[in-house]
Amino acid sequence: MTAESDNARNSSTAQAKKTAAKRTETKASGAAAKAGSVARDAEKSTTTSVRSAGDATKRVGRAAASGLQSGQQAVTANAAKAATVATTAWTVVKQRKAIAAGAAAGVAGVAGAAFAIGRSTAKPAVGPLTRLARGRI
Repeated sequence: MTAESDNARNSSTAQAKKTAAKRTETKASGAAAKAGSVARDAEKSTTTSVRSAGDATKRVGRAAASGLQSGQQAVTANAAKAATVATTAWTVVKQRKAIAAGAAAGVAGVAGAAFAIGRSTAKPAVGPLTRLARGRI
């Protein structure tokens, strides 16, 4: 073989290598672009997922805070009722002697009124002069 044919062979081999390198580069850049697109899509979906998870967490937090607030209101209302009942009970205990005396006076008053009504209905009917003289005539 001659040197010229070796150069031609080397030249075509070099040309084939360059063409193959260009094709590989084109395929690699296309694959890189697809990979970049997939990465951007994955980033967007991840960001969306994180935001929705954050929103869900906020909603749960708000619901918990609302439940806690209504629980606090219920406890406060019940505590106020309990304090009112305790105050009333303590007043009854402190004033037990006065309450007992008032109840006894009430019973005595009712008994006296019943006796007076009974006595007036048991008297025989009398005329006006007898009433003026209080029964002496």
